[in-house]
Amino acid sequence: MGILNVTPDSFSDGGRFHALDLAVEQGLQLQHDGADILDIGGESTRPGATPVDLDEELRRTIPVIQRLAREVRIPISIDTTKSEVARQALAAGAEIVNDISGLTFDPQMLEVCRTTDAGICVMHIQGTPQTMQLNPSYNNVVTDVTEFLQQQVDRCLMAGIPAERMCIDPGIGFGKTAEHNLQLLQAVPQLQHSLQRPVLIGHSRKRFLARLLGREVDERLAGTIGVSIALAARGVDVLRIHDVQPIRDSLVAWQAVSGQAVSGDTP
Repeated sequence: MGILNVTPDSFSDGGRFHALDLAVEQGLQLQHDGADILDIGGESTRPGATPVDLDEELRRTIPVIQRLAREVRIPISIDTTKSEVARQALAAGAEIVNDISGLTFDPQMLEVCRTTDAGICVMHIQGTPQTMQLNPSYNNVVTDVTEFLQQQVDRCLMAGIPAERMCIDPGIGFGKTAEHNLQLLQAVPQLQHSLQRPVLIGHSRKRFLARLLGREVDERLAGTIGVSIALAARGVDVLRIHDVQPIRDSLVAWQAVSGQAVSGDTP
């Protein structure tokens, strides 16, 4: 899943693809580099980010989705917590709703997802982007996150959304310390076994890598690659990343040596 942030303030690439033509060009580049999904977001969810109103988020995302839906061969995902953004994005050509709140911030989001054929990424977050890193705490982070995700999957099932339309995301960096993040990454097989749904992980360039490596955000590619290979070895279904080509290359090389499978085309 290639990340396309059409925001001025995202933690890693804010402002780089804010203009329509630049965003479309980057979306096409991500597909060329080997992305299987494009994830388009119009509101930064970095710690402490300022919320964006509905009209602004629509202005940022819908024209990009309309253009790319005509030009790319891969599915488009809308990264939003707002039901109206999701509704308009799906009408514009998106096929997946990626909601960092696990469909909890907007009471209408479940209904929008129910009445479409959209895929749904159900993520865990503790708090909001404005508060999530103030003092994250858990009784047991793996158990607590698993229980939340199970509740939200069950909620979707009760609303009539088939299980095959859902994947789950433990929310790396969303209300977790570096140690919490590592515990969740190590527990990926447990999450898959407990929830019986595909697992999506968004670890690209994130702050826990700074704690591990002492690297600034623009120096975390090697760490992101290392985590990507470890996650692929553990059977993660979707990797949400910024740097598609180098990570794709690393996975293909790992596959050649290990005999493991990587989705999409390989030599």
